[in-house]
Amino acid sequence: MNKIKLVLIIIVFTIIGFGLITYLNSDNVKKVVSTVTDNLNQNDDMGGLDDTQPQPLSIESLKKGEYPGSDIAIEQTLEPGSNYQRYIASYKSDGLKIYAFLTVPNGDPPAGGWPAIIFNHGYIPPAEYRTTERYVAYVDGFARNGYIVIKPDYRGHDNSEGQAIGAYGSNAYTIDVLNAVSSMKKYKDADPNSIGMWGHSMGGHITLRAMVANKDIKAGVIWAGVVASYPDLIARWRRGTTTPSPFPTNSTRGGWRRGLIEQYGTPEENPQFWNSISANSYLTDISGPLQLHHGTADHSVPPEFSETLTEQMKKAGKDVELYLYPGDDHDIPNNFGIAMQRSVEFFDRYLK
Repeated sequence: MNKIKLVLIIIVFTIIGFGLITYLNSDNVKKVVSTVTDNLNQNDDMGGLDDTQPQPLSIESLKKGEYPGSDIAIEQTLEPGSNYQRYIASYKSDGLKIYAFLTVPNGDPPAGGWPAIIFNHGYIPPAEYRTTERYVAYVDGFARNGYIVIKPDYRGHDNSEGQAIGAYGSNAYTIDVLNAVSSMKKYKDADPNSIGMWGHSMGGHITLRAMVANKDIKAGVIWAGVVASYPDLIARWRRGTTTPSPFPTNSTRGGWRRGLIEQYGTPEENPQFWNSISANSYLTDISGPLQLHHGTADHSVPPEFSETLTEQMKKAGKDVELYLYPGDDHDIPNNFGIAMQRSVEFFDRYLK
């Protein structure tokens, strides 16, 4: 290599070097470096994760949520009941339009308005669910005794917007119910200080979660409720004596078990998490007394769930009543009349 070539190479690399230095000192590069540095420092301050927000399924998440509801809109007027009007109505929850079955007593409301019951139905395959089907006799039992009743169609059910994602791996249905409470407080004929909640099976699970998260629910009645803690749901929810769970973990309904265990470990490995999502861990915060009903021959939800919740309520110093119906099944069909009478009388005691 002669001297002229060597000088040319030195000149070329010198030019490239100056260009690179100039680029690195440019405002754009400085902004990029600054942003990356700030993000690294922020992650370091948080231990690499933002753990300031509660896990979405936790009771604390429910407590911190906002549930403004909306005005209740009448979508369709139905044939009236014996002494009350029947409607398909709607309200807002999480930006979704949620439909509901609504009954309103005839005549002028009492001073302050009619007492109201938020009615939480049990599991029905969302594709099969219809607003005006099922639970007809249950709703009638409260409606003809002077109560406004609203039975929300959880998101993804019948005409309600959104996706039906279940009640056990998500707070979505409970959020829909809490927005129903707020919507009922705005309803012109309802007493905002006399709102109760009724739930059957899965609806009992929703009722218990709603009552530990919201002080506006003055009393609750639960029939055959899925009211056990999550560790008990994992370990003790069985149909009969052979199947480990009524909802196998590879099914659509039971996938929440697998997903939560994969993400957070088993209840034995991570008891803090599983307690944080269990309403049973927050019974000192429950908004009112409970009345529980369960058939001893229930093959869908063990009666021991209601028995255990009764003992937990008493230990927390809370008012609770338990009625067991020997030989009766999940819907308490053989004792429906007396169970409904007891439920109405319980609500009369606390809401009227």
